[in-house]
Amino acid sequence: MKLLLFAFAALLLPASAFAQSTAITNARIVTVSGATIERGTVVIRDGLIEAVGAGVNVPADARVIDAAGHTVYPGFFDAVTSLGLQTRPATPQGGPGGGQAAQQQAAAHSTRRYPLALRPADAAADELRAGKAQFEHARNAGFTTAVSVGRTGIFNGRSAVINLAGEDVAGMIVKSPAAIHVSYATLGMQYPGSLMGTISAIRQMLYDAKRLQEMQKMYAANPRGMRRPDADASLEALIPVLDRQMPIIFNANREIEIIRAIDLAKEFNLRLIIAGGQESWKVADRLKAIDAAVLFSLNFPKRTTAASPDADPESLEMLRFRAEVPKAAGRLAQAGVRFAFQSGGMTNLADFSANAAMAVQNGLSADAAVRAMTLSPAEIFGIADRTGSVETGKIANLTVVKGDALAKDKVITHVFVDGKLFEPKAPPARPAGNPGTGTGPAAAVAGSYNVTIDVPGQPLTGSMNFSVQGQSMTGNLTTQLGAAPIRNGRLTGNRFSFDATVAYGGANIDIQVSGTVTGNRIEGSIDSPQGAVPFSGTRVP
Repeated sequence: MKLLLFAFAALLLPASAFAQSTAITNARIVTVSGATIERGTVVIRDGLIEAVGAGVNVPADARVIDAAGHTVYPGFFDAVTSLGLQTRPATPQGGPGGGQAAQQQAAAHSTRRYPLALRPADAAADELRAGKAQFEHARNAGFTTAVSVGRTGIFNGRSAVINLAGEDVAGMIVKSPAAIHVSYATLGMQYPGSLMGTISAIRQMLYDAKRLQEMQKMYAANPRGMRRPDADASLEALIPVLDRQMPIIFNANREIEIIRAIDLAKEFNLRLIIAGGQESWKVADRLKAIDAAVLFSLNFPKRTTAASPDADPESLEMLRFRAEVPKAAGRLAQAGVRFAFQSGGMTNLADFSANAAMAVQNGLSADAAVRAMTLSPAEIFGIADRTGSVETGKIANLTVVKGDALAKDKVITHVFVDGKLFEPKAPPARPAGNPGTGTGPAAAVAGSYNVTIDVPGQPLTGSMNFSVQGQSMTGNLTTQLGAAPIRNGRLTGNRFSFDATVAYGGANIDIQVSGTVTGNRIEGSIDSPQGAVPFSGTRVP
């Protein structure tokens, strides 16, 4: 009977009452917020850091991980991404995610018939899915946290800060909404069809939101005899931005784009954040003056190659631009501008720390680089009290590395997300063959393939056609969206990657494609601003 009562009582107790702790011992601990501990212990319980220090006692119930020769860092933080979001299927007309049904739905929530590209009310939290393959890919590179937003259109909606693990969406979200995101997109034949038109549309929506806010205040103060203001979800989503309760993030790389964002921020007294920011160093003084932050993209521009070694498609201006981008983070730090790192849609997240190391080689301190990968994004998004450093009471988002986080030969051995342990998978072995000669597996990549792209809810069918010369490749990607020429095609054995631009809802969307060819089988992943989707197919005889 007593045993039965005990068992019944156990069911009523929270799971945390019997939760086992984890102790990482003998580790070098880079707290980021304070001094580095050369030989310390981190204790994790109930998803939180229970204790950290050199003299910490290991709990009797702890699972012990001996991390001698390893370094514990705060989990890496990708400050702009689309992780966890489903790719919106293409629909005819009406902009991304458009079509008649979508237009009718948008109209039901807005008294103004704004184009669907102008949708600040969209919330990433409403489209999140527990990420599996995407999340695993990111965790293998040491990431535990990300800011997720759909980056299609002009007003891209409201982002969410998420942890890259969880059984459901509610368990993933750290903060939502985090910010409203804006891009300088144009819609071709639709309004706005130019950069000037896009800026005008953004300004007009901010003025409309300001007017709605004033009318709401007037009505609240004295509603008698006054018609109540119409509800407008699009404009109401902008009111926290006008009140400086929420930052607005402009996706801008070029100097002129950043200046336009600064001008708008000054005009409306906005909390400005620049995402991308490859030329932000040119206006660092202006950014500093309004305390704007930069989410600097580590997706550095790559060399454009041509099939002929005698041809050089790059202008002198482009050559200079590529040379200056790795120096930008160091210049921002020197100017006192707040900044953090983001992946910028890179296909291989292993390039994140490699390019952070390149920033260090070009003038940024190593400590500042690690901070930009961990604590700085947490500070910029107002969650540094919860994550971003190795401190007691914070979320147990940790990355354990054999070696240095910025070293080329580092090995990520353990990743903790919300205290849950993940052991990253080793990268696949380099395929056999000599890619430099165009023989072996590299030569076998050439040909035509029928492929299926697994877009959730609406798979796309199409083809890929490759021509190979040495380590370079040209060709086309063709789907229902049209034909897109391959750019920057590269080969390593039977592994390939290329860039392309597809027309999508009146806008041009840059994508990155990577994959492998094994015999007559092709498979890989397509990365776009909306997220990553897998593809597979077979060679055409």
